[in-house]
Amino acid sequence: MSENVRPESMKRINTPELAQAFIEKSVAELRAQIGNKKVLLALSGGVDSSVCAALLIKAIGQQLVCVHVNHGLLRKGEPEQVIQVFRHELNANLVYVDAVDRFLDQLAGVSDPEQKRKIIGKVFIDVFAEEAKKQDGISFLGQGTIYPDILESHGVKSHHNVGGLPEELNFELVEPVKFLYKDEVRMVGKALGLPDGMVFRQPFPGPGLGVRCVGAITRDRLEQVRESDAILREEFAKAGLEGKVWQYFTVVPPFTSTGIKDGKRTDDRMVIIRAVNSVDATSATIEEVPYATLHVIVNRILAEVPGINRVLYDLSPKPIATIEYE
Repeated sequence: MSENVRPESMKRINTPELAQAFIEKSVAELRAQIGNKKVLLALSGGVDSSVCAALLIKAIGQQLVCVHVNHGLLRKGEPEQVIQVFRHELNANLVYVDAVDRFLDQLAGVSDPEQKRKIIGKVFIDVFAEEAKKQDGISFLGQGTIYPDILESHGVKSHHNVGGLPEELNFELVEPVKFLYKDEVRMVGKALGLPDGMVFRQPFPGPGLGVRCVGAITRDRLEQVRESDAILREEFAKAGLEGKVWQYFTVVPPFTSTGIKDGKRTDDRMVIIRAVNSVDATSATIEEVPYATLHVIVNRILAEVPGINRVLYDLSPKPIATIEYE
């Protein structure tokens, strides 16, 4: 049997008891594999890397070095949440890297979506490699690969995979959740005590808000995406839609439209709201959000996000449209 094939004897983790049993078994296996050596992990704050980190912390504590790279494309409050949960609550050995200017300077003027993704991936690997070289005695590289990653792309995660590290940093892999499906990862994360906001975090693209700031990324438009997204998430939570809708976010395209504010013409941008339901992201249907909720969201975005004079709701299913805009 291939080392990347889920064992037939492995039970689906669908109860807290099975999640706890998995944790105990994984901790024992990790301690046996790692011994007294050190592990380096790129901690994005996403579900997979967070559960991977929490498992490793439980197994080896301070032998795990987590590197959280803030590339400026995260949602509002996410870097702060990673620091709070891992450094202050789990006592993790966490290295925080503020690389916002480095990423955004490299992305300036680049409008092609694939080129944007390549730049984000390359700069991420460069920053991570620089931090890795500062660490002594690293023998292993932790990754939050999960089973769908293996099935779809032979175990390579699109953005937070750091397989492009220089040869001198070619560490042995540690992938404690590689045989788990996403729902199982969430159940294990819950059993490990991670907060619901992290465990049940909706799908988020590797390039982050970079694919929702359509076209060439500008700092002001990126902030408009970040702020409008925060309002949308807050109001969906108040309306009871947080756990009901699979994925929801805002997009700010790179063009403007005419509006009126304080009796004067404006030439400002627009925010597009997208809310979809899906099982596996191969197809998606549109969530019918109550108009009362939409009115609250629209009024807040227009009042609280500078430079926005129009809010639209995207009614396009997948196919023909994709879920993300880039």
